[in-house]
Amino acid sequence: MKRLKLFPKIFLYTMSIMLFVVVVTHGLIYLLAPQMQLALSTQDDVVVSIRQEQFVTEAVEKALPISLICSLLISVVCSLLFSKAIADPIKKISASTEQMMKLDHGANCFIHTKDEIGTLAQNVNDLYSNLLSTIEHLEREKDAVRDMERAKVDFLRAASHELKTPVTALNATLENMILGVGKYQDYATYLPECKEMVEQLSGMIHEILETSKLNLATEPPKQIDVSELLAELCEPYQLIAAAHQITFSLDLPEQFSAVLPVGPFSKAVSNILANAVAYTEAGKNVSVYMEGRSLVVENECKPILDDEIRRLFEPFYRPDFSRSRESGGNGLGLYIVDTLLTSMDIPYSFKPMKSPTGMCFTIHL
Repeated sequence: MKRLKLFPKIFLYTMSIMLFVVVVTHGLIYLLAPQMQLALSTQDDVVVSIRQEQFVTEAVEKALPISLICSLLISVVCSLLFSKAIADPIKKISASTEQMMKLDHGANCFIHTKDEIGTLAQNVNDLYSNLLSTIEHLEREKDAVRDMERAKVDFLRAASHELKTPVTALNATLENMILGVGKYQDYATYLPECKEMVEQLSGMIHEILETSKLNLATEPPKQIDVSELLAELCEPYQLIAAAHQITFSLDLPEQFSAVLPVGPFSKAVSNILANAVAYTEAGKNVSVYMEGRSLVVENECKPILDDEIRRLFEPFYRPDFSRSRESGGNGLGLYIVDTLLTSMDIPYSFKPMKSPTGMCFTIHL
C-alpha cells in the first residue's frame, strides 16, 4: 500500500477543517437570516415590525455562492501556505538524514528556526556529529587492536625462533651424552654447559613472559618527582659502570615534577640505562641529564647506522653482526622500551652523536 506523503496529508487535514468551518458558518447564516425581523422607523416615530423572510432569503441565496467560492479560494491558499511551511523543513531534515545514513561527512540540517523543528534539526546534527566521532574513535581503536595483535603474533614467532636454537643445542648435547658419543662422554665438562644452557633458556622465557604482559596491566599515572626517581634508578648502574671502569655522570635538577605511571616508566628507563652501560667500553662515559623537559641518556660507543637503529626496536634483534647473546643481549631491551613509551604516549628519539661519538636516547616528558 502506497503511503501518503506529508505535504498532502497536512493539506487535506487543514483544508478539511477550513471547509468544515466555512460550511457550518454559511449554513447557520442561511438558516437563521430569514428568521430575523427588520425594524423600520417612520417619520411619525412609529416603529413598525416587518417580517421579510422572502426578501432576506433571496438576498442570502444570491450572496451565498460568491461567499462560498471566496471562502473556498482563501481556504485553499491558506492550506497550501500552512502545509508548505510545515512540510518543507521536515523534508529538508529527511533529505539530510538520508545523506547521514550514507555517512557523508558534509551532511547537515540547515534549519535555523527557534521552534521545535529547529530544535529537532539541531539535535539531529549533534547526534550525527557524536556518531561520526564515535565511528572515528572505534576505527582508531580497531587499527590499534589490529596492530597490537599483529605485533603479538610477530613477537611469538620471533620468540619461538629464538628459543628453537638453544633448545636444539641442549637436546643434541644431552642426546650425545646419553649415547656416549666421543667427547660427550666427559660428563664433568658438558653437564655444566647443559646447566648454563638451561639457565639461559630460563632467563629468556622469563623475559618473554614479562614482555608479553606489558600491554595487559595498566597503571594510573600520578604526580612524581622525576629527579628523585632517576637518582634511585641510576644507583645500581653507577656501581656496574664503576666495576667496568666506565665514568657515569648524573646531572639532575633538585626537583622535576611530572605525571607518569611509575612502574612502566621506571622499567623503560632501566632498560635504557642497562643498554647504555652494556654497550660502553672501559674508559668511556655515560651521561644522564635533563635538558628542559627532556631526559637525555648519552653513552660513548661506536655510532649505529640509521638502518640498524630502525631495527633495534624489533624483538630479539641484536645490532652486532655475530648475533651473539653474550655480546648482543637478548634483543628485548629496546623493544620493551618502545612498547612501554608508546603505551604511555611519551615521544622519544634515539640518534647517533658526532662529538663525542656515541648514541643519545632522549625522552620528551
